[in-house]
Amino acid sequence: MSLTLPLITRAERRHRLGHRHGLAPSARAADVPQAADAVVALHATDAATVFLSARARLAASDPTTIEQALYEDVSLVRLLSMRNTLFAVSTELAPYVASSTARAIAIKERRSLLKHLEEDGQGLDAAWLAEAEQAALDALDTLGPATGGQLSAAVPALRRKITVGRGKKYEAQTGVATRVIRLLAADGRIRRDRPRGAWTSSQYRWVHTEPWPAVALAEARSEIARRWLRAYGPATEVDFKWWTGWTLTEARKALAATGAEQVRLEDGTTALVSPGDTRPEPAPEPWAALLPALDPSGMGWADRSFHLDPAYRVALFDYAGNIGPTVWWNGEIIGGWAQRADGRIVWRLLGGADRAAERAVTAEATRLAEWIGDARITPRFRTPLERELVS
Repeated sequence: MSLTLPLITRAERRHRLGHRHGLAPSARAADVPQAADAVVALHATDAATVFLSARARLAASDPTTIEQALYEDVSLVRLLSMRNTLFAVSTELAPYVASSTARAIAIKERRSLLKHLEEDGQGLDAAWLAEAEQAALDALDTLGPATGGQLSAAVPALRRKITVGRGKKYEAQTGVATRVIRLLAADGRIRRDRPRGAWTSSQYRWVHTEPWPAVALAEARSEIARRWLRAYGPATEVDFKWWTGWTLTEARKALAATGAEQVRLEDGTTALVSPGDTRPEPAPEPWAALLPALDPSGMGWADRSFHLDPAYRVALFDYAGNIGPTVWWNGEIIGGWAQRADGRIVWRLLGGADRAAERAVTAEATRLAEWIGDARITPRFRTPLERELVS
């Protein structure tokens, strides 16, 4: 490692996080797409995460603000993409996400479903699947926004059942509706619309839509890398590979196409930043944040040691590596939070907090409780500290 490389300290990385992730009050976004773009994409496996992650980065909002972006303006859309996971991205970025990642997932999904249909032995093939898909789209054109159950009621083909793993220990009978709907969504021919129930619900209705415009693969991957590096740099090729779910070779090529530059980190290793992005990062004003489970700021790197004490992982992560609700102070995770059945926001600091931090966290917890109102938040992936706080 050359000592002539610019040095970026842990403190500066935390400063960048506050500024670039829109978490410091002075850095908060004016609208929902801007909030999503600040971290490239909002994790959307858990419906509430999209709302709470956007809320933390918006200067002013309520749940209807995010609902309008998702379902009326359609300036934010959910796509099955990085790490084969559901994310919400701005419509400006969506074609790049679709071309770089989502289309490959769709191809794999189609291949898998066709294999299951063939092995089932009922004579269901690619032609049958194409007819079923078109029937589902026609039904949406007639019905308007519809749930999976409503689509199945309207399209007989979606009520078919197949046997997966016939003759094996894991043999099971399953309906095709979920698989066909997932495939149509991965292809970009339908999208998730307003759910049944409140904004915390994942029981989405579906609407017919047009696929995103195709972007050349290399261009799409380079744009994803450029945006990610601006939001998460300094970071490594391994971090980017983990975040995207691409191969290391694919990640390296995409980062190289951005003209990424090397910098030194305090632990003696090197990392990458955007071209020219090596100037010292000034500290933002003091800030606290209560971020939801799976928030991008907690899930943006494979190595999170600059903002997370490894001793806290056991309390804040589930067995699969999913982060739970976290409490932040000036770019570091210092604890976790939860919402009890009566609506109260409760939290615990694990370390690194002085009186100023405690006051700021208390104020942020009050602000969060007011924003959530009567809704109740239970993360899909429960973590030890979150379970303990609600018990």
